[in-house]
Amino acid sequence: MIKGMRCLTAIITWLAVIVGAAHATTHEFYKGKTVRIVVGYAAGGGFDLYSRTIARHMGKHLPGNPTLIVENMVGAGSLISANHLYKVAKPDGFTMGNFSGSLFQGQALGQKGIEFDASKFGHIGVVAKIENACAFTKASGINSVEKWMGSKVPPKMGATAPGTSGHDVSRILSATLGLPMQLVVGYKGTSDIRLAVEGGELSGLCTGWESLKSTWKKAIETGDMVVVLQNLPKPHPDLPKVPLAINSARTEEGRQLIQVGIHDMSAISRPYVLPPGTPKERVQILRKGFMDTMKDPEFLSDAEKSKLDLSPLSGEELESIVTGLSKMSPSLLAKLKEIITPK
Repeated sequence: MIKGMRCLTAIITWLAVIVGAAHATTHEFYKGKTVRIVVGYAAGGGFDLYSRTIARHMGKHLPGNPTLIVENMVGAGSLISANHLYKVAKPDGFTMGNFSGSLFQGQALGQKGIEFDASKFGHIGVVAKIENACAFTKASGINSVEKWMGSKVPPKMGATAPGTSGHDVSRILSATLGLPMQLVVGYKGTSDIRLAVEGGELSGLCTGWESLKSTWKKAIETGDMVVVLQNLPKPHPDLPKVPLAINSARTEEGRQLIQVGIHDMSAISRPYVLPPGTPKERVQILRKGFMDTMKDPEFLSDAEKSKLDLSPLSGEELESIVTGLSKMSPSLLAKLKEIITPK
């Protein structure tokens, strides 16, 4: 019996050592390491601002308190960075991607150039919806949706590339509301579009309100930039008098297209994901660290100073929405594809 007790004690001791070592390994995993956030847009735009704010705070919510840095990998409306994350980045838990969530829809629509399967990414979470709005310069003469609708010359509007919110929202609005526009694509990011607008090359754009109010703050306050339409299911608290696009839809199909193509996509517009094949325990570590960051008082204060709206989704919620894209009705999917896919 004494021999049996000794064996049991030895087994318990051995298990305690194994569990303790595993805990220590997990706890120290990120110690002294660097985690990269690869942002698919140029420095100075909305995606970049969010990621740099997160990078300043998320490290303290990860085991070992690693350093987080932001790298910008621009091109094709963030598609280059998304493909890079899927095909090139190592699945080791040290690289996160932040690109346009509308690319997930682009995959469902068969968008050219997409080389990833959205369902296979490690889904970390979403920092905020892109609460899209359309704004024009005072010089354009468009200071209301009625003026836009009645414009004799289609105003030039900027976007990065197909598959991004600026491009897809603009095309959906044109198709469902009959708004005239000449959409100019190929800009690397919001900062480049801003320079084109300020230089008179463009009349306006449709983009996230949080990006508009942070990068065009003074112009909006002085009236040099006017928000004429918001593409949300209900008015944004900052824009109580700006009309909703869905209320101007001319048909029920138009309302459905705005709901699916704009409102639903806005919920997953700013995702953070990991390369496919990243070990599940590291996905969970980063999911938890991400959501803990979203509740961090210092992070919240930093985001408020930068005028960044927050409406986070967990990794589980992001994964569920991405999976649900495959369940869209074939007829609505075909119509949406016809509208936003380049001819």
